[in-house]
Amino acid sequence: MRSILVALGVTAIFGWPNPTVASVQIVGTANIVDGDTIDIGPVRIRLHGIDTAETGQTCPTSQGGDWRCGAYATRRLTDLIDGRSVSCDALDRDAYNRVIARCYSDTGEDLARALVAEGLAWAFTRYSDDYVSDEAHARADGRGVWRAEAIPPWEWRSNRWERAAEASPRVGCPIKGNINRRGERIYHTPWSPNYARTIVTEANGERWFCDEAEAQAAGWRAPRN
Repeated sequence: MRSILVALGVTAIFGWPNPTVASVQIVGTANIVDGDTIDIGPVRIRLHGIDTAETGQTCPTSQGGDWRCGAYATRRLTDLIDGRSVSCDALDRDAYNRVIARCYSDTGEDLARALVAEGLAWAFTRYSDDYVSDEAHARADGRGVWRAEAIPPWEWRSNRWERAAEASPRVGCPIKGNINRRGERIYHTPWSPNYARTIVTEANGERWFCDEAEAQAAGWRAPRN
């Protein structure tokens, strides 16, 4: 396996000719994006085989209330690795140019497995069965999102997307492309925490996008929190 130290600026994974980026190990200091996404230097990495609740998503408790399951998953991943060395075995690259990878803490802990075992992530069986048994144990013990029947994040995103797509002035294109005071171009999906209060002013160069790939191709980036 080819290893690279991204944090030292040796290389950037997006320039490689191999479109699958398989058999590459990425090593460097981790910065947390959300519960299942990290940055190592310029490389954005999506943890393989899991899906955590989105930052603005809540989940029910067994007592009938709600808890901020998405924000909690992000905090837990932060506790595990933020600012520390992480090694990731690249497996593929998704439609948003993120590297899909199996990642480990500096103690060798599989990060995706840790989150699923604590009930803070779902096994993303659409793409992998690697963590199904870990999810089954968490479910049986009523940990995390299994305290009550929570909406899986892929369904939650789909519902948010459909409602926002119907309300968008560019029908079917609900992603908001915003330009902040520093001139940074940032896009907000319907499940982004700042989506509701973000206003698109097209006269100022802001715009609507139909998907994240379109926004990224136009030079916009996702928010860092």
